[in-house]
Amino acid sequence: MNLKNAAAVVTGGGSGLGRATARALAQRGARVGVIDLDASAATAVANGIDGLAIACDVSDAESAASAVDRVVEHFGVPRVLVNCAGIGVAARIVGRDGPHSLDLFEKVIRVNLIGTFNLLRLVSAHMVALEPITESGGRGVIVNTASVAAYEGQVGQAAYSASKGGVVALTLPAARELASSGIRVLTIAPGMIETPMFGGLSQEVQDQLAAQVPFPRRLGHPKEFAALVEHIIDNELLNGEVIRLDGAIRMQPR
Repeated sequence: MNLKNAAAVVTGGGSGLGRATARALAQRGARVGVIDLDASAATAVANGIDGLAIACDVSDAESAASAVDRVVEHFGVPRVLVNCAGIGVAARIVGRDGPHSLDLFEKVIRVNLIGTFNLLRLVSAHMVALEPITESGGRGVIVNTASVAAYEGQVGQAAYSASKGGVVALTLPAARELASSGIRVLTIAPGMIETPMFGGLSQEVQDQLAAQVPFPRRLGHPKEFAALVEHIIDNELLNGEVIRLDGAIRMQPR
């Protein structure tokens, strides 16, 4: 797909996977709406790529609708949506202070799963009215972000794994439903990537985690995630699939 002057939306675009993806799409000529809860982070990225920074809570219907409307107003209807916004928390189902906080569980589901669906529904509602731009009748591409925790959730990841498992399960029915409109839907399930989630860990701990990856024996780079997004956009036969980006790691219980 030719992205020259095409509108794109990247959630969680202020850091990590989202930042790398926003920059990669902009380098190919896309006009990127950088959505992030952190307004200053979104602004920093948008300023560097001539994009549009939008502060938004993806889990809130009105906030997300307003953000999408702003992108449409400034850049036009998006051809690409990449959902990277998400949070990761660790809490045991039964911990030292009692049962897992239901509010915390709900928050993770709201941001990671409901937030993903929220942007998917809003952007696809605009995409369906676009003119096809590929020989097959393609109109746009939506890429969501899950995690290997959807498959091998560790102790303390009940909420996170449930939320990412929901994103995995959403992929095929969304792709099937939107296929008639020429919109593809895929999900990337990253392993251990150098993102802010790992930023608070010591180098020793990061090295220990990297040693668990069969090959390459290191943490992944956000630019590798962005490169996969680009390939998904270009390869029209990819649809309805969840792609692991993990160096063949299979997470242990702890």
